[in-house]
Amino acid sequence: MIAIMGLTDDERNAIVKYRLERAKETLAEVPILFENKLYRTAANRLYYACFYAAIALLLNDGYEARTHNGVRTLLGQHYVKEGKIDDELNHTYRKMFNLRQTGDYDDLTVVTPNEVLDLLEPAQQFITAIENLIKDEHANF
Repeated sequence: MIAIMGLTDDERNAIVKYRLERAKETLAEVPILFENKLYRTAANRLYYACFYAAIALLLNDGYEARTHNGVRTLLGQHYVKEGKIDDELNHTYRKMFNLRQTGDYDDLTVVTPNEVLDLLEPAQQFITAIENLIKDEHANF
């Protein structure tokens, strides 16, 4: 992760914008992977698309997480608990994390097409919700 300390506002804003773009690009990979029956990799990309958006939001608001668990914890504390991110979207984000974990690290795990399809729209909603939170603070995003 990039250290927040020492970044100018312009540098931080550039990184936030980059992370949001990266989230959208990563999400755009999913239909290609799905079409090629690469469901495990599609699940990985769904999670990472949301992860990049979450990092953008945290960085935008001055928070720094050094781990995946740290990102999930900070989202829960500062956005879900405060009603800024819907609890259901947060639950889906955690589900994506778990599916990515098992898909990446557990032997003989099968990720099904339905698991990927069931997460595609919520992933889009998660990224949009985060983008809207950031846009509320920055007119140029």
